[in-house]
Amino acid sequence: MPDRPEIVCLCGSARFAVELRAANRALTLAGAVVVAPSEAGDPLTAEQRAALGALHLRKIDLADRVVVVSPGGYVGESTAAEIAYARAAGKPVSFTDPT
Repeated sequence: MPDRPEIVCLCGSARFAVELRAANRALTLAGAVVVAPSEAGDPLTAEQRAALGALHLRKIDLADRVVVVSPGGYVGESTAAEIAYARAAGKPVSFTDPT
């Protein structure tokens, strides 16, 4: 294992919670530090959703690369914005499924 493990940020729709957890596990077992969207559970207010969205952009800032969990090639509006943010910041972006 290197002195500093790779930091990977997961992005993807909350509807793919099972797939996000599986990707988190696989990357962690491969030696990466994984940051991922929070699992809110209960419905969120607009303010909470905005705060979590801004926090997730900071997670992208911390990451060495971004992995988009995209079953069936699905990328929603929020995830597409996160991808654009990551690319603008020069972060490599890959997908679990072809988009």
